[in-house]
Amino acid sequence: MLILLPPSEGKTAPETGAPVELDKLAYADALTPSRRKLLGVLAGLVDLPLERAVSMLAVSKGQAAEVAVDAALGSAPAGPAAEVYTGVLYERLKLPELPRRAQGRVLIASALWGVLRPTDRIPYYRLSAKAKLDGIGGLAAFWRPSLTEVLPDKKGTLVVDMRSGAYAAAWKPKEATLVSVRAFSEMKGKRKPVSHMAKAVRGEVARALLEAKKAPESPEGAAGVAEGAGFRVELSPGQLDVIVRG
Repeated sequence: MLILLPPSEGKTAPETGAPVELDKLAYADALTPSRRKLLGVLAGLVDLPLERAVSMLAVSKGQAAEVAVDAALGSAPAGPAAEVYTGVLYERLKLPELPRRAQGRVLIASALWGVLRPTDRIPYYRLSAKAKLDGIGGLAAFWRPSLTEVLPDKKGTLVVDMRSGAYAAAWKPKEATLVSVRAFSEMKGKRKPVSHMAKAVRGEVARALLEAKKAPESPEGAAGVAEGAGFRVELSPGQLDVIVRG
């Protein structure tokens, strides 16, 4: 089983530590050139008019300081990705508390790094999958060829996808079995997708799957683990839906 997580907008900046070492990140041989190219483009944003740089990063005017932050990523302190990402999903997942063996079943999608292991050391940064950088274009399309080359995609492998659509567009397996986790609220027999709560649900389901005595090998197995953890789930081709009260 492989669990694909999204990054989180909420991040904690490491206060101390050596800078990121690109040759030690996941799939370094294949992904370092792309990572280096993106870092170079981000470093050059400070030379552009601020309004243009902010637009390229797809951040608000109130986040304009992130332009300078991204320009200095090569020298910024780095820490484990599992500790840098601190959004709702990660609060519920509590990834650093899980054994290394469980963490080894996780890859974190990233607009800047492609994919990361939870133990990979990275700095605080700001780059979403919605950004469009000069010379790069859409980040999903930018990463797709490299990720297709390196990510595990074999028959018999279960890939549990917790990513949002913008990150899922960068890679989907052709041979492995993919099941995406969605969350719906239900009230008086009517259902609707939930947004913010979906992150909490995915974090809790991911933790249940990683804590299972035996990693599930099929969508049915994943659904069984989620049900055993107290979730109401429904399984359909390619989808594991979690139903919560509205």
